[in-house]
Amino acid sequence: MAVEPVTDATAADLPALGIDIGGTKVAGGVVAPDGTVLATARRATPGSSVQETEDAIAAVVDVLARGHDGPLVGVGVGAAGWFDRTGDTVLFSPHLAWRHSALRKDLAARLQRPMWVGNDADAAAWAEYRYGAARGADLALMITLGTGIGGGIVMDGRLQRGSHGVAGEWGHMRVVPDGRLCACGNRGCWEQYASGTALGQTAREVARSSPAAAALLLERVDGDPDRLTGEHVATAAAEGDPLALELLAEVGAWLGQGIADLSAVLDPEVVVIGGGVSVLGEMVLGPARHRLERALPGRGFRPGPRVVAARLGAEAGIVGSADLVRRAVADGQG
Repeated sequence: MAVEPVTDATAADLPALGIDIGGTKVAGGVVAPDGTVLATARRATPGSSVQETEDAIAAVVDVLARGHDGPLVGVGVGAAGWFDRTGDTVLFSPHLAWRHSALRKDLAARLQRPMWVGNDADAAAWAEYRYGAARGADLALMITLGTGIGGGIVMDGRLQRGSHGVAGEWGHMRVVPDGRLCACGNRGCWEQYASGTALGQTAREVARSSPAAAALLLERVDGDPDRLTGEHVATAAAEGDPLALELLAEVGAWLGQGIADLSAVLDPEVVVIGGGVSVLGEMVLGPARHRLERALPGRGFRPGPRVVAARLGAEAGIVGSADLVRRAVADGQG
């Protein structure tokens, strides 16, 4: 399909393609300049193969481009992983096959479109700053709670990626010396105590040591504590299970402690909580705010950040990636 050229001057006023790559799916959308998602498509992610993953990206781009009548600015791609400062190279992706892979160069050559490539949590942070819960903030932090913890920083209207491109990986701040072993190789990382994975692990520990206390949870897994997951706990909490609510409050407290620590360093105006765990709303955010009030350095003498739920949900990565490639082209960098 022929690609219509887009000039720097017109880029800001045209739709762009946003791609969000996770461990199980490649999701994409055509996104208007106001952040509206006009069309979507998805493919499964063959995470063990670089070539097949890029095939899936190309397939989603092709479907969306063929279904859109008119020019598209380019393609923005957000993926779970560590990128270098330029965004050209994926240094490491925990759930995908990329290792020091020149993703931007490879996709640009294949798709023949302007590209932005970067971390998916950075893309989500940018989307919330541009269109969502952090709109217009001087300094906004995004914390994505899912299997682990990721995030992004927007300061003075710019996405901050750090000197080496890997800023915002605060899930690997060590909060418990010699604590739980983390997939990164260290022990006691924040995401081992405040994530969906942490929620499931704590539930399993409690169920093994106090099966009577966990009786309602164990009914959901035929009495096998090893089968308990964070999703089981979340469902039980929504139905009023006292233990499940207590476990969510514990995750929320750890979240609030981490936000207090980040506030000591960065002093954000707002902290946006996204990712799968964030859909639990005040069951997690309420305890997080309570702990933040108690743990904020200088509490009583300084304001703390607002802690709010993300507004864009699962579409944040798509919307942010699309807007970032639109801005790159408008600035002559796509």
